[in-house]
Amino acid sequence: MSDQEWDEGGRRRQFADEARAERPDLALLCLLLGAEALPAPTDTAGPDPYGIDAAQIELDRLAGLLPYGARDARSWASVLAGLLGERCGFAGSARDYERLESSVLQQVLRRRRGLPILLSVVWIEVARRAGTPVYGVALPGHFVVGFGDPEERVLADPFAGGAPMSGQDAELLVAGATGGPLEPSMLVPARPLEIVLRILNNVRAWAAARPERTDVALWALELSLLLPSHPARLRYERAQLLVQRGEFLRGAAEMEAYAEVVETVEPTTAEAVRRRAQAARARLN
Repeated sequence: MSDQEWDEGGRRRQFADEARAERPDLALLCLLLGAEALPAPTDTAGPDPYGIDAAQIELDRLAGLLPYGARDARSWASVLAGLLGERCGFAGSARDYERLESSVLQQVLRRRRGLPILLSVVWIEVARRAGTPVYGVALPGHFVVGFGDPEERVLADPFAGGAPMSGQDAELLVAGATGGPLEPSMLVPARPLEIVLRILNNVRAWAAARPERTDVALWALELSLLLPSHPARLRYERAQLLVQRGEFLRGAAEMEAYAEVVETVEPTTAEAVRRRAQAARARLN
């Protein structure tokens, strides 16, 4: 096994262990995810080849720039907007949706550009380090942050530089994304693993639009499968991807394993998957 393979295995074990921790570290999980997207380091890359330590130091530095003193939720939102949005220039635009680095926390900290959910991670982690009551809000199609008691609904949009988001703003956003009303469940604080899975889903969507990037789709699927809770269908999607990449035996074996899992509840689906596994093996002839 090469040094790179050992390194990848170590990162993934750390990712899996952190995902199963009593209180998962959101920043660390995002940085380990980002390490998958970054180029493999050379022998001269130094002790922090994927920028994980440097990124944690930058989050600490940004938190140290916040003024001290107890504030209410709206004041905290304003202070974060002043620092991260105005002073540091963290924000996003439509073009950021086209870039993989917009889902990589190391790159978002460097470029100060990213998707709404990654910019929200920056806000959450900087605010948390400063003792600010903060949480993520996974609105359909657009991630934002909340401050204080969730019942207060003090929301801000990091993608827009931290612009305040009123209840009406949130209702309009949800209506535009789903055609339906804003439900109270949409405003429940997002847990760290829910945030990480949503980031991985974004990466997979990015890769799905680029058939030549099956490498990205594969690592995003493999990290998703390391989370303690994930949709069972991801195992089948990984098997399909392996076949697509020409790894017919591995893909077929995983299809057969998936068929065993679903056979008791979906025997028809299991039989169809076994036929696809057989077809995959036949492609070796």
